[in-house]
Amino acid sequence: MNRQNFLGHLALALTLILLAAFVGQMRRWQKGHVAPSSGERAVAERVEELRPAREQREASEVIVRFRPGTTPAQIERVTERLGDRVEDIYENVKGYAAIRDGDGLDAQVVADQYLTQAEVEFAEPNFQIEAYPEIPSGAHDALNQPPATGPNDPLLGEQWALINSGQREGKTNADISAMQAWLQKSTGSEGVVVAVLDSGVDYTHPDLLNNIWIRPASVAPYTDEQLGTIEDEHGYNAVDNNGDPMDDNGHGTHCAGIIGAEGNNSLGISGVNWKVQIMPLKFMNAGGSGTTKDAIEAINYVIERKKAGVNVRIISASWGSTMRSSGLEDAIRKAGEAGILFVAAAGNSSVSNDRTPHYPSSYPLPNVVSVAALDRRDTLASFSNYGPKSVHIAAPGKEILSTWLDNEFKEASGTSMATPVVAGVAALVLSVEEKLTVEELRERLLKSVDPIDSLQGKIQTGGRINAARALGVAPRAKAATVAPAFDDNN
Repeated sequence: MNRQNFLGHLALALTLILLAAFVGQMRRWQKGHVAPSSGERAVAERVEELRPAREQREASEVIVRFRPGTTPAQIERVTERLGDRVEDIYENVKGYAAIRDGDGLDAQVVADQYLTQAEVEFAEPNFQIEAYPEIPSGAHDALNQPPATGPNDPLLGEQWALINSGQREGKTNADISAMQAWLQKSTGSEGVVVAVLDSGVDYTHPDLLNNIWIRPASVAPYTDEQLGTIEDEHGYNAVDNNGDPMDDNGHGTHCAGIIGAEGNNSLGISGVNWKVQIMPLKFMNAGGSGTTKDAIEAINYVIERKKAGVNVRIISASWGSTMRSSGLEDAIRKAGEAGILFVAAAGNSSVSNDRTPHYPSSYPLPNVVSVAALDRRDTLASFSNYGPKSVHIAAPGKEILSTWLDNEFKEASGTSMATPVVAGVAALVLSVEEKLTVEELRERLLKSVDPIDSLQGKIQTGGRINAARALGVAPRAKAATVAPAFDDNN
């Protein structure tokens, strides 16, 4: 071939290559159905700005709500188009999916990418959630003997939330009237299931072992289209997507014991319920950190188990943040529609939730109960959040003795401890009135309070929950109020 022919062929080859590249780009645009919009171009420009930092960042996750009617296959196509991967499609929280970024981008940038897609209604980053840090408790005095009547648990005398005899400078009868409720109405029922959405639960603890939920033989293992089949013998672990919700932090085990440590077994403490079924849900790791994605997955699991015939009626949630998640809010709403009450901690920042909302306790949903914490003198705990519009009820939450890891018992303080007290009372009510709706159960709890002067104008109900009153037992004589007036430092 002479030089002139060679150059001619080379020019023709280069032209064909450029033409093929142009046609390929046109096809990629056509596959996306529309040419890039101004919004898509803006996101693409931001993607390029962030390109150098991609390799150093862990893969981001987002929660996306797709428009009604969008099929799983269409969701897969959208994520493939953006180079991402579907982690889970929440069957019981319709329209939502958890998506993992494949390009090393910041979560907010990924969310913005999805908002440019015609199939997408809403997108948000997968927020981090932290367990409340432990509030230091005072000195632990010698243990008292249990009362002459009631359960024979040897540490019961230290459980002032249940029976306050004035121990450790407490106020006599500043408790939830547990003894009155037990002796006159109910000590709980194995037919009621309470899900503890937390760091998991030590389901081998000797004071919890007999009250841990076990999946009935009549209920098939949990199956999820994306996650597969999970042998959920004792609940669900959303951190590792398996059926082992063993607690490696301690927080969830403490909350579980408040609700349902086995009563009258000559061991340790008594829960608000002597008998109940605790369903462990793990969405926080050993460091006490979790995400909204995993919280939604766990709630989705509870809703599915309810549909499968498990009588789970309450979720106890002792955690939160100031970040609002529409995905989490919709998941909690769906739980309510399935007949599940959601009891949530008001928070430990000593602030008004009316001014600074705290989630999930501040979601304005008909199945949410927000709980503040009291000390042993019926005073709002110094760390507790409050708010007459957004915090509904108060319960004992300071220096609360409960189950812990390694078969131990430990005191802890926080609205984290007050929340399972209310969840436990809700379970106690259902043990005698199982057909109550979520709305009826919530109303019963809020109307059961003992009014406390210092809570007026600080908590919606202005009072502390009373288990006996919630069960319909006539209240005992009211003790004189000695709690000091509330100020912003309390």
